[in-house]
Amino acid sequence: MLGSYRAELLKLRKRSAAWVLFGAGLVLSLIFGYLLPYLGYVTGDGNQQTDGIPRAEVLRGVLPERVLDNTIGGFPVFAGALALVLGAIVVGGEYTWGTLKTILTQRPGRGTLLAGQLLGLLTMLAVWVLGIFVACALCSIGIAAAENAPMAWPGPLALIKGLAGGWLVLSSWCLAGAVLAVAFRNVALPIGLGVVWILGIETLLAGVVSSLLPDLEVLSDALPGANAGALVFSVTGMNSADAPPGVRDAVSGDRALLTVLGYAAVFVVLAVVTTRRRDVS
Repeated sequence: MLGSYRAELLKLRKRSAAWVLFGAGLVLSLIFGYLLPYLGYVTGDGNQQTDGIPRAEVLRGVLPERVLDNTIGGFPVFAGALALVLGAIVVGGEYTWGTLKTILTQRPGRGTLLAGQLLGLLTMLAVWVLGIFVACALCSIGIAAAENAPMAWPGPLALIKGLAGGWLVLSSWCLAGAVLAVAFRNVALPIGLGVVWILGIETLLAGVVSSLLPDLEVLSDALPGANAGALVFSVTGMNSADAPPGVRDAVSGDRALLTVLGYAAVFVVLAVVTTRRRDVS
């Protein structure tokens, strides 16, 4: 498995799609976390993010004390969709290119190969989280220095919990993309279904349940997106009023953590069972 893991890391390092997706997540985090709020603060003009928020609070939102909010606030929805695409591309690409049969004839078994792929994906997601955090931290430092504002950082334990929670959210969505790729043995359909679910269907279901079917709220609170958002809400401690899309206190932090871990475990088991039992062609 170690050889398969090293091979996956090499492929991911040289695969442009992995870095393009990372770049897209980084740009989105910087634009919505720093550029738009800071422009609204400097110009005094309201926008969708800063309208109705006092200027002092707008500035506070881009300072180092809120770096975790801006780093992982978009993980449940936007960055999560990118992570799902990454999982579908990496695992499903072996089917569409016809390389899976060639790999399996060399030596590794199906389970070993899949384990190497998933470990490689989880490692790449750790790089994503750290890279986005470093970029957000640099932006926070720059803004604080320009505005002569205090540089109060979250504590080390809060940083570790926040980054670990963000990594877990991305990992669960990435594993969802991987299991869809194994199930459909291609790339396009898993990406289409997964992204539509994250960006549309789950949000629509939550809205319908909250407004028309409140008795079914227990079902909507069990969905992966709701728990991913609740986990991010819990580890960041952000306010509900200025929380980004998909981040809300639908359930408690402990329940959200266990649910996201449960979804990740189910996705791994489904991927392993499907890979072992189905034809690879």
